[in-house]
Amino acid sequence: MSVLVVTGTDTGIGKTVFAAGLAAALGAHYWKPIQAGVEPDGDKEEVARLSGLPAAQILPEAYRLATPASPHLAARIDGVTIALDRLALPQVDGPLVVEGAGGVLVPISETLSMADLFAHWGQPVILCARTALGTINHSLLSIEALRSRGVPIAGIAFIGEAHAENERIIPLLAGVRSLGRLPLLDPLSPATLAQAFAAHIRLSDPFNG
Repeated sequence: MSVLVVTGTDTGIGKTVFAAGLAAALGAHYWKPIQAGVEPDGDKEEVARLSGLPAAQILPEAYRLATPASPHLAARIDGVTIALDRLALPQVDGPLVVEGAGGVLVPISETLSMADLFAHWGQPVILCARTALGTINHSLLSIEALRSRGVPIAGIAFIGEAHAENERIIPLLAGVRSLGRLPLLDPLSPATLAQAFAAHIRLSDPFNG
């Protein structure tokens, strides 16, 4: 089984759309272990809509929390205790795309962040980043947080309008490879996502950095 973890520099930057495109391109299973906020739908429903993958390849969450908040807070409000043993990677045939919740250092509990969970898994991570102002700092800090925990980084994927300097300087300063830039899509559909992903994202050997 080959695993790629998709995370982001922040919430709401498009990593679910990227994860859907990635899972579709690889014919992978998709799993979001912790979903916080399900109105009107959670991210796995969005991935199912955008990826066109068979329903059996969209795996159920380990935790599906009603409150749209950081996982540690959503769990507290919902009266749930998040346990590490329930977050073991599911065993599937073929590749698995795993999507984190929020940014790299979002807390899962009082003692565990998403980056700590990634370190526990030991699988390569793709960092999704905005192209807009502020992304240099956010991206470099996220990469430092991952590296300080020994998390392997498969690359950085930009999402948004073109910004040649940000897309150049971040991989250079961080020493990570750029996987390309996924443009904002209107309309956003399975067809437009698949086309844009094939045209703009480089996946030569994503499992081996």
